[in-house]
Amino acid sequence: MLKAKLLGASCAAAFVAAAVMLPQAARADQPVLNLFTWSDYIDPAMVKAFEQQCGCKVVETDYDSNSEMEAKLKAGADSQYDVVVPSSYYVARLKAEGLIQPLNHADIPNFKNLATKFQNPTYDPGDKYSIPYQWGTTGVGYLKDQIKDPAPSWGLLFDPKVNTTYPFTLMSGSGQDTIGAACAYLGYGFACDTKAAWVAAAKLIKETRARKNFAGFVDGEPERDQLKSKLNSAGMVFNGDVATSYADGSGKDIGFFLPKEGTEIWVDTMAIPAHAPNAKLGLAFINFILDAKEGAALSNFNDYSSPNAASQPMLADNLKAELVSPTPADFKRLHFLPPLSGAKLKLFNAIWTAAKQ
Repeated sequence: MLKAKLLGASCAAAFVAAAVMLPQAARADQPVLNLFTWSDYIDPAMVKAFEQQCGCKVVETDYDSNSEMEAKLKAGADSQYDVVVPSSYYVARLKAEGLIQPLNHADIPNFKNLATKFQNPTYDPGDKYSIPYQWGTTGVGYLKDQIKDPAPSWGLLFDPKVNTTYPFTLMSGSGQDTIGAACAYLGYGFACDTKAAWVAAAKLIKETRARKNFAGFVDGEPERDQLKSKLNSAGMVFNGDVATSYADGSGKDIGFFLPKEGTEIWVDTMAIPAHAPNAKLGLAFINFILDAKEGAALSNFNDYSSPNAASQPMLADNLKAELVSPTPADFKRLHFLPPLSGAKLKLFNAIWTAAKQ
């Protein structure tokens, strides 16, 4: 890991040489990578490996939703962090708001390891502002001992006749996931992007909020944790969070399905904030994640699918299960959320705000 050749390939040469030559105790000017990412989304051992490889220190700050991340960047954090991990549908809005900067692909030689289907995505043509990190799906989690063999439908959340008693939640955050789910249930399709569809979805959400067993808006991982604790009985969750609970035995009572009406396939990406204090080190980190071995280690830790083609032979067997690797039939029901910016984003935000009130 500490060979000069590898260091040169993955770290910015301007400070790597100094970091390698100085003894650890003498590195008062040791460079720092400020990482702004989702909670529990990287193996601490990988962080240590990157620190050793690049002679730097990693300081990690976590968030639980894209909207939380965006709000902090807009409040000035775009000059505090070197790498952020926005979901695919957020890339366009962060770009439009001037919160992320173009990437220099010359500093990311491991880009070649990305699977072709994850290169040049519609949400970021040419991968100019973002690089895939992990990918997965959004579905419905439920308690199997309370809700027996439910139909794989958003109706478990939106149809009062299907669930009259058990407490349930909807996803908070940016609102696109929940609006998309309501749109899909109403027949507009999960990737709905018209005012008429959004207004209809908002009406359904308001009606759903008024039901006596609606337990509130909760984001993906916290909702998984509430299911584990049996604080509620159903809600929107990410497949990898459920897979992690299966792997450690804490989620044995949780069921999961992809709704037949359609749901989300998402890609979490890596981007560099517009005024990152150490953008070069951020690019080195992105390149590190795209290494075949590290890409596999990332997915083996997270229980999410890897966009890294070179990592596939090293993935754990559980990552080949249907929960993490959807079937071809499942893929027909999966959709990217549409990227929103400008006037359309303002309209959506107004409708989403009204839906929650």
